[in-house]
Amino acid sequence: MARLPRPRSVLRSFLGTEASGGILLIAAAALAMALANSPAATTYFGLLDLYLGPLSLLHWINDALMAVFFFLVGLEVKRELVDGNLSTWRDRRLPIIAAVAGMVIPAIVYLLITGGSAELVRGWAIPAATDIAFALGVLALLGSRAPASLKLFLTAVAVVDDIGAIAIIALAYTADVNIVALLAAGLIFLLMLGMNRAGEMRPGPYIALSLALWLAVLLSGVHATVAGVLAALTIPLVRSPGAPDSASSLLHRLEHSIQPWVAYLVVPLFGFANAGVSLGGFGWSDLVAPLPLGIAAALFFGKQIGIFGSVRLAVALGLARRPRGTTWLHIYGVALLCGIGFTMSLFIGGLAFEDPAYAAAVKIGVLTGSLLSAVVGYLLFLVAPPRKTGTQARGDQVSAASHASESRDVGPVTLRAQAGRASPSLT
Repeated sequence: MARLPRPRSVLRSFLGTEASGGILLIAAAALAMALANSPAATTYFGLLDLYLGPLSLLHWINDALMAVFFFLVGLEVKRELVDGNLSTWRDRRLPIIAAVAGMVIPAIVYLLITGGSAELVRGWAIPAATDIAFALGVLALLGSRAPASLKLFLTAVAVVDDIGAIAIIALAYTADVNIVALLAAGLIFLLMLGMNRAGEMRPGPYIALSLALWLAVLLSGVHATVAGVLAALTIPLVRSPGAPDSASSLLHRLEHSIQPWVAYLVVPLFGFANAGVSLGGFGWSDLVAPLPLGIAAALFFGKQIGIFGSVRLAVALGLARRPRGTTWLHIYGVALLCGIGFTMSLFIGGLAFEDPAYAAAVKIGVLTGSLLSAVVGYLLFLVAPPRKTGTQARGDQVSAASHASESRDVGPVTLRAQAGRASPSLT
């Protein structure tokens, strides 16, 4: 089978280049903060409010460009579930347990701190998802102190909580629904599934119908970015076990083509447009107000409690194994890094609170919680042992050998059949 010269998965690409993407996002956010607190603040906010056709520049970024981001997320989710690190229930078990707990516990922390206020309850999902670029960027800076298995575990957890965040956006942050537009979106989606089943492998028809699907979803009242995920699920995937880079797989080709644009343009633009908050007149009393405090505490405390606690419990009950070559201090460090919510938290915060009166508080809460999680997580890895040794390592080798043996049981005939078969509909 022909192989493409470079990896096809966005998250696999991030495992090698996450530092540069994360640094660019940090720089964009820092620039936004600087402009928002400088004499150029009026120009900065005025530019974002500038209307280009039917939408402001801010809405073009958040509703249109971010649909491309979610399209890429959808491609990654499908690849991981069908032919990647989440392709079997054994592989999915621990990331699913960790991700679910990492969404539920932060929501509880947020609601407890905000006191169940009717005005603030809509923000419960802000700390739901992890910013994979930032989190992997921190791990990259740590070098060999972060075992490779931790990066794979973090990636898997991020994929699962991205699925959760997408579901939350579709169900919890949908305005009044336009039934006609929603039916039109459903018909377009079914047409795209039909093309998949018919063996259509040209990108043009999928791209054209994806644009039509985005417009229909936008008009329906469901947030337009959901269209990106739905479109991604219809893209044909050719299975290629062990090396997800089949030249005949449209999903891999699209993923590879779009990833640099998203990593180095879409996400930094989103950070630049959404991270800017004026700190004029902002004091410590504002930082401990229920909304920013609830978000920051949910990201910093809720994520680490939910993820570390659930992994510890799952391993103790024999439901899953700890990632190979790691210590509990490593797992705790990753749980802290999962509190870096930046991109998705800002995105959900914008959906939850459209009132400008809450916008600054949301951004301060997200930035505070994410920064605390990044700094404390990084410092924890500096004091953690770089890898396990002795008896623990030998135990991990036995576990890995057992897992490899189970993988070989499928046999070469099955692998060849999988490698040459395009996925029907959602698979």
